[in-house]
Amino acid sequence: MDKELKVREKLVYTGGLMGQNMIYNFMSTYIMFFFTDLLGITPGAATAIVVAASLWDAVNDPMMGAIADKTRSRWGKFRPYLLFGPVFIGITTVLCFTDFRLGTSAVAVAAICYVLWGMSYTVCDIPIWALSSVASKNPDEKNQLVTLGKIGGTVGTAIVTVCGIMLIKAFGTEREAGAYTGAALILAVIGGLLMILTSLVMRERIRPDKEAVPIRQNLRTITRNKPLKLLMISLLIVNLVNNLRQVTQMYFVVYVWGDSGQLINVGISLIIGMCLGMAVSPKLLARFEKRVVYMWACILGFISSSLPFFVAGDSILTALLFLGASFAFTGVTTVSSTSMLMDGIDYSEWKLGFRGEGLVFSMNTLLNKFSATLAKGILGLGLVLMHYVENQPVTATTQWGFSFMMYLVPGICFLISMIPLFFYKISKEEKDAISAMQKQKYQEF
Repeated sequence: MDKELKVREKLVYTGGLMGQNMIYNFMSTYIMFFFTDLLGITPGAATAIVVAASLWDAVNDPMMGAIADKTRSRWGKFRPYLLFGPVFIGITTVLCFTDFRLGTSAVAVAAICYVLWGMSYTVCDIPIWALSSVASKNPDEKNQLVTLGKIGGTVGTAIVTVCGIMLIKAFGTEREAGAYTGAALILAVIGGLLMILTSLVMRERIRPDKEAVPIRQNLRTITRNKPLKLLMISLLIVNLVNNLRQVTQMYFVVYVWGDSGQLINVGISLIIGMCLGMAVSPKLLARFEKRVVYMWACILGFISSSLPFFVAGDSILTALLFLGASFAFTGVTTVSSTSMLMDGIDYSEWKLGFRGEGLVFSMNTLLNKFSATLAKGILGLGLVLMHYVENQPVTATTQWGFSFMMYLVPGICFLISMIPLFFYKISKEEKDAISAMQKQKYQEF
């Protein structure tokens, strides 16, 4: 099958996901700390804000997916949203990290800003991922594009983890609200421009049906697709691994390692680990069944995540080595699960007669957001149980609690995420039928 993607498309798509994840991970890493330690919002109220926003996302994510699937324009189904959406993401990102000095009204304003940010992010997140499924008629190129997007996202995460604290300190200190505002503005501009460039350069080569699939029928992409349902349940849990670390790491390096600058070293371990895991994933997937690769990565991820809780002690180097290994296995689960997600879309087309990429990617986005919210909820519960107070003295309780959330809980999530995959199966006969369908369909173009 002919290759269609241009090198520039691959580069800008990778960059677009990098920019998007720079914004997302700055929000995930610092928003709870900003709410509790800079705005003075109680841990309980801060947790309530992110949970309430997640409940609204449970409504607007599938809505956005359905809207994207029904979109028909000369620019395509997904590109138009990437042209204007990043502007609103940038504005709401800065607002979330602004101290308006409103006293008791700070909670309400923070909640409004955070909800608006989530809605703006959804408008771009679903289209940018769904774009990978229509950018080429070549299945191998589609999988490659998804992998490049994941690599770009990982690089964006690493940039924020390594440089986020340095950027904040370039505008002030970790205890100054204005420093976060300045950092948010810089990241919002860079990330937004990269996403807009993706819209301008990418093409949609798989044409949608002239008539959009009704929303009720489109929902069958999920409800009548057993492999896809099981995979999504697993993704909800395994996404907790990195999400929990993102929301916990600022507290962890401050109260366990005693130095916020250690975020740089955590970021380096993430870069090395995730890139290594993603680099070896294609070779593993070419040799072994995707489900098997995913499950072995979860087993090894559990071991590397949990061990430092028991053996690292005061050795930061030992902890970083284990974290790097854990990030590597997260990289493997990321690539293998995304490839399985594309299989689920193809399975839907074969079994039901329509693909529903927008809905599938909207549900995937929803799962990641809900997982991130669960992570913030776990962190919030931990803060309440530890009787956390802003800038409090270090105690054995806070050190144990933040270590537990940084190491052991992610390890447990690796294990639990394997359970749905024991029931996941696409038979060889089904795979052959899907492959035959694809060959016949793409010969028509």
